[in-house]
Amino acid sequence: MTSPAGHRFRVLGLLSGTSVDGIDVAVAEFRVEDGGTVVLVPLGELDLPCPRDLRAELLDALPPRPSSARQLTVLDTRVGQAFAEAAARGIAEFGPVDVIASLGQTVYHWVEDGKALGTLQLGQPAWIAERTGVPVIADLRIRDITAGGQGAPLASTLDAWWLRGIAEQTGRPVAALNLGGIANITVVTGSDAVLAYDTGPANALLDLAAARVTGGRLSADIDGRLALAGSVRRDLLDRLLADPYFAAAAPKSTGKEHFHSGYLDTALSGLPPLPPEDLLATLTELTAATVAAECRRHAVATVVASGGGIANPALAAALARHLPGALRTSDDLGLPSSAKEAYLTALLGWLSWCGVPATLPSATGARGPRLLGSLTPGATPLNLPAPLGGAVTRLRVAKSGKPR
Repeated sequence: MTSPAGHRFRVLGLLSGTSVDGIDVAVAEFRVEDGGTVVLVPLGELDLPCPRDLRAELLDALPPRPSSARQLTVLDTRVGQAFAEAAARGIAEFGPVDVIASLGQTVYHWVEDGKALGTLQLGQPAWIAERTGVPVIADLRIRDITAGGQGAPLASTLDAWWLRGIAEQTGRPVAALNLGGIANITVVTGSDAVLAYDTGPANALLDLAAARVTGGRLSADIDGRLALAGSVRRDLLDRLLADPYFAAAAPKSTGKEHFHSGYLDTALSGLPPLPPEDLLATLTELTAATVAAECRRHAVATVVASGGGIANPALAAALARHLPGALRTSDDLGLPSSAKEAYLTALLGWLSWCGVPATLPSATGARGPRLLGSLTPGATPLNLPAPLGGAVTRLRVAKSGKPR
């Protein structure tokens, strides 16, 4: 492995999740220790609200609603500009960075017969590079898809390197759980084989239902209040659990192109009316039950949860009921749960910047590991480091350092 000192960089990670509720920003410093361990030093994170009109326009472009080339072009520009401002604010608060990584805003993940064929993330990176003067690595999913993978969940890379030590110490599998619009898990053991996939909806259907039953007054079930006041309707839950996606073999991925308003309409068709609270309680139970079933399938002993869904008391309680004694949060291990995906994005950017493949084929289903992303230059000519030799096998989260 080449000299670790030559690959010490500060990276800003950017993304907006499938819930379209905000732009997550995280700044981290990365360095390499002898033995192939990456050290991630969290330097700060921001959760910036998505402009209300932009959120409405993005939701209007998501399946099953039709969209046009003009609409997607406008959104690509507006999301890029919003991300550019978010990146500039992150740099102003946490100091300069060497490179920016952007996962963008996913609007469509094309899957047919269980095979990912394409994916579209909006947020033109040239706006970010122009605003900040910093090179930007974006379009991080598609290379894995071209190699036969699912392009998701990319969190498997961080999770495997980060949690393998716990699996080795306990002798039991560990699962990293992310609860965004879609729920995904990474199953980590003491071996190199890692399994990762989307288990089904998390906030996607909950947010949709909350907006529907409140006439748009709420965009989410705040603090799980609706769900906590309701009861699970078994007739609806059984119908939802019969979805073939839940029985499909991994690796697999999904999104709002599957779990959308039409999906919910079909599930409710012909059933007796449900009080709003019962609808939210049932959808919450759906997420908890499907996540727990997958964790039990792999004999997982510890579940390290992150993402916006873990802040929902109703969902957290349902998960704890289904997974007694197993549930922890990434905060417990030093990585802020609300910003874990943004730190993941920063890690992916650092890996690409340093010439390290950022995917795990056993997790995504690709033919082999691949370098990810497309690079947009900043204000000065690119000065890439020499590729980092050797293999990365571990990740350690260190205490925050001082901005340089």
